Amino acid sequence: MHEGSYVFSQIMSLVSHKQFQTLVNRYSGDYKVKDFSCWKQFLCMAFGQLTHRESLSDTLLCLKANAGKMYHLGIGEVVAKSTLTKANENRSYRIYQDLAMLLINEAKQLYIGDSDLDIQLSNNVFAIDATTIDLCLSTFHWATFRSTKGGIKLHTQLDLKTSIPEFILFSNASVHDVNALDFISFEANSFYVMDRGYVDYKRLYRIHVAGAFFITRAKDNMDFRRLYSRKADKSKGILCDQTIMLNGHYAAKHYPEKMRRIKFCDMETGKILIFLSNNFHIDATEVAQLYKHRWKIELFFKWIKQHLKIKSFWGQSENAVKTQIWIAISVYVLVAIAKKQFMLKQSLYEILQILSISIFEKIPINQLFQPTQLQYFKEQNHNQLKLFDL
Repeated sequence: MHEGSYVFSQIMSLVSHKQFQTLVNRYSGDYKVKDFSCWKQFLCMAFGQLTHRESLSDTLLCLKANAGKMYHLGIGEVVAKSTLTKANENRSYRIYQDLAMLLINEAKQLYIGDSDLDIQLSNNVFAIDATTIDLCLSTFHWATFRSTKGGIKLHTQLDLKTSIPEFILFSNASVHDVNALDFISFEANSFYVMDRGYVDYKRLYRIHVAGAFFITRAKDNMDFRRLYSRKADKSKGILCDQTIMLNGHYAAKHYPEKMRRIKFCDMETGKILIFLSNNFHIDATEVAQLYKHRWKIELFFKWIKQHLKIKSFWGQSENAVKTQIWIAISVYVLVAIAKKQFMLKQSLYEILQILSISIFEKIPINQLFQPTQLQYFKEQNHNQLKLFDL
């Protein structure tokens, strides 16, 4: 089906042109546009991100060097830097925000029933965290964080079974992480795994009342009383498994129910961790394992920041920055969709690495990821292709 078309075109063909155009029309993206449509803008930006370009100039230089292929990529004439910059500054980032959310819903359907977790749980399991993307204040005056530093914060809820983001919110970097909990709709019977920066008893109680479960780490100064203890399996690192109530007027008022407190020793590091949860049914070791899976959201942030060129922004207005981040997220989710559609065994990270050096190949994607073909690429590009270097 894809015989003769470039790898880049095969990836881009996973975006429904009809749905994309609906989004463009919703925000009048192509209003008074002669040649450089929103679709071409998306192709240029996605190309730059998939091939790890460092800037807009770098992206356009690479496209120019392959001018003969531009028509087949769907971009057409070589684009001027001013044209792409203007598009990023002026066309609503909401086009690409809606596109990312559309692709996320599509990916979720494809991954139903899949699970990367080493725990047999029918419940959904989400991690909630935030990362700050630093910006230079003199250039990005709208993103005040500290007096000398600018920043934008990316709050994310990630499905730990599939590594697909469920919810994404941007805020000024000075906004505290815990505020994101006010914008999340908690699903009954789902688990929400968070670090101790999210310990706010009022908000945790909201999760409890929604019939959902939280797993987080206790703060050092937590004031509580023990009601009773369960049997703890010390051979698995469980030092104690207690049912507690909070002391203190406001804490007890904000979270008036029982809570579970698990003291755990990580056998690998020797580190002692104290977990809090409102779930009394799963094993104490499973609570610790679910918390351990939080690293996947760190991986998502690292992936987004390092490999989708968010550190060096390609435009300076708030609209341009958000456009770039939402296109980066769309590319991430497109790779997740490609993994399913082309039945690829490799991780999302490996797939992106391979795609970055074979974007102009004319080979069906599922063939590209065959072992013999991969070996050929590794030998050809051993300097560029550093797999497993997370």
